[in-house]
Amino acid sequence: MADQSTSPPLTRASVAEARELIRPFVHRTPVITSSSLSALASTSGQGKARPKFRLWFKCENFQKVGAFKARGAFHAIERLKKEPGWLAGGGAERGVVTHSSGNHAQALSLAARANGIPAYIVMPTISAPPKIAATKGYGATVIFSGSTSVEREAVTTKVIEDTGARLVPPYDHPDIVLGQGTLGLEFQEQVEAMMAEEGGEKTRGKKGLDAIIAPCGGGGMLSGVALSCEGTGIRVFGSEPSYQGADDAKRGYKSGVRVEAVSSLTVADGLRTPVGRIPWSIIYERRLVSGFYSVSDADIVRAMKLAYERLKVVIEPSSAVPLAVALYNEDFRAMVEQEAGEEGWDLGIVFSGGNVSLDALGKLFADGGVGDESK
Repeated sequence: MADQSTSPPLTRASVAEARELIRPFVHRTPVITSSSLSALASTSGQGKARPKFRLWFKCENFQKVGAFKARGAFHAIERLKKEPGWLAGGGAERGVVTHSSGNHAQALSLAARANGIPAYIVMPTISAPPKIAATKGYGATVIFSGSTSVEREAVTTKVIEDTGARLVPPYDHPDIVLGQGTLGLEFQEQVEAMMAEEGGEKTRGKKGLDAIIAPCGGGGMLSGVALSCEGTGIRVFGSEPSYQGADDAKRGYKSGVRVEAVSSLTVADGLRTPVGRIPWSIIYERRLVSGFYSVSDADIVRAMKLAYERLKVVIEPSSAVPLAVALYNEDFRAMVEQEAGEEGWDLGIVFSGGNVSLDALGKLFADGGVGDESK
């Protein structure tokens, strides 16, 4: 990976610069709304909280490779290409390497192929078969590892020793964070434009989002979105599964100490990693994220089904986590009810990806949340 000292500063302006750099390579994904889901979120749950929500969904499931990860991967490659001597000095010929359960694996493979660069991808053996197949389909060499971050990183180190490839981390690098944050800028601008077009009573004179809630695994996307919102007044929240300690960011945020290891088989397979050091510096040390909320696997599957039924979009379990928080986490709902009052919140929800097999969907919906605490 490019030396972090050569990366742009972690600011909203740098996110805007990253967007210009990757504009030719990624999609400007749509934002959609649902009056029925907004009404359900404003009345759902068995608790007393009844916040008023108007929900806006940023559909990164329609991004290249089916997930937001394309943004960070292309930005990382473009930054590497600007590094003096990397192209001419043989660095590109030695390729790039990363470890990922699937979405970053596919994204880096695509970005590398687009530039004629070899890609070596370390994937846990339990990665979803469609993600493994897609990564290989983009021309990458896949090397399998254990499921924990420690095991994945050990195999990655060996690949670097053998090939001389440059590491492009899945989340813990400024260039990745800035690339992922570009979705946040788009989200803000798209909602503002949609509100301006609607006008009148529908928007109550508002000009944009009150808050954005996004999934958090390694924290690259969440921290990037937080940077994109810095100074705008838009609050940012992280969401996680609660199963088997996958809520590491929430626990770390509460204790003030970053949790460095996670071992969980939550259905939200993209969120099984601990928050990285760089994302943590933005999320916690700079306090650009206002808090974290977690939900059970059963609630994640319930929210996923609603997205399919009401929005007619394909999302993976990790993508459903922020919607599940809005629908079912009574702490979050009570907080919004108290702070938003009668006006309610225009809440942006990031659908991070849609890479899930039909077989896996059938099992999830039949079981109602595999491995959930309540089962």
